[in-house]
Amino acid sequence: GRLFDHVLTERDSRVTIVGATSGDTGSAAIEACAGRDRVDILILHPHERTSLVQRRQMTTVTAANVGNVALLGTFDDCQDMVKAMFNDAEFRECMGLSAVNSINWARVMAQVVYYAVATDLLGGPIDVCVPSGNFGNVCAGHIARMMGLPIDKLVVATNENDVLDEFFRTGVYQVRGSANTYETSSPSMDISKASNFERFVFDLLGRDAVRTAQLFGPALSGSGAFDLHDDPAFAHARSRYGFVSGRSTHADRLNTIRDCAQRLGQTIDPHTADAVKVAREHLQAGVPMIALETALPIK
Repeated sequence: GRLFDHVLTERDSRVTIVGATSGDTGSAAIEACAGRDRVDILILHPHERTSLVQRRQMTTVTAANVGNVALLGTFDDCQDMVKAMFNDAEFRECMGLSAVNSINWARVMAQVVYYAVATDLLGGPIDVCVPSGNFGNVCAGHIARMMGLPIDKLVVATNENDVLDEFFRTGVYQVRGSANTYETSSPSMDISKASNFERFVFDLLGRDAVRTAQLFGPALSGSGAFDLHDDPAFAHARSRYGFVSGRSTHADRLNTIRDCAQRLGQTIDPHTADAVKVAREHLQAGVPMIALETALPIK
């Protein structure tokens, strides 16, 4: 927020930040931008699909430059609306739009730093398990690995909304849609269409922009799915890029939270519990496994 204000003051201009959130990004962005002189911020969140704390952090801010809209539907519906705004060039320019969640490249770029710090502290190689919703953080891990950091496996942990787990196991990417996106106890991962996954598939297909656009355009808008299981490139997901995956349920989250509290004396949040559960399934001897912690338990 301060960087926006600094640059925009020098340019004598103003921006409108729009973002879709499943809970955490929205409240963080509002906190960063509330009261800024050169920024208006509007956050869209799925109605009654965030925690009470998250909702209040977004909807009780009194700063005049902050707006918040609850949409009937899922995070995917919110994100579709944000993308539609950016795809309307005239509207985008008129409103001076800027994005704030992980569809903004700067957000992903900043997260690469986590992986650099981790490999510096632990040496290498390391494995990293990431609780995944919009595929932004684990995409940053993928970029860090391509930059040469000693990361062996990138473990994608999903909840019951297991579109990404299904892809890494089968090669089939099947979007669920609003009616079939489950409302779970790790709501920041209740996402069926992960925007940053397109960035990874672009690499998986040898940076073929035309084919990537076809898969995420006509293919998804038609059948809601695409299938790469017979494509030689799919083998690269594991062999070249180190991706594996797993799934966690509500019962798994409770058991993992209870186990960490009893054995380690540490309370973890439900999203982190998904990561810890799946990380334990992919441990390999002699390689440290990091499970990324996504929030304080109260969130």
